[in-house]
Amino acid sequence: MSEFYSEKDLQREITELQGKSATAARLFDIRRIIGGLFVVYGVIVTIAGFTASDADIDKAEGVNINLWTGLGMLALGLFFLVWLKLRPAAPVPPAVEPEGDERVE
Repeated sequence: MSEFYSEKDLQREITELQGKSATAARLFDIRRIIGGLFVVYGVIVTIAGFTASDADIDKAEGVNINLWTGLGMLALGLFFLVWLKLRPAAPVPPAVEPEGDERVE
């Protein structure tokens, strides 16, 4: 089956697969997942903090723990997302083959 492919076809296919692999690595970067989850949970907990009753605040000895925890989670999630934006994952450098080493069959 490999006799039907030329060397250029194989190089092109390898380059395409490396590009897809780099895209998948950037898409599933752990900072994106952690940051997104912390932002979502932070919004939920912050809303719970804004709607806390006086009884809930008295249980926590006068501290609106949901509000402060939610704001902390939002800050941490935004930190991860900003970090991802400022320092994106470096793409894998393509393998360079020497040009003078061509085989003729």
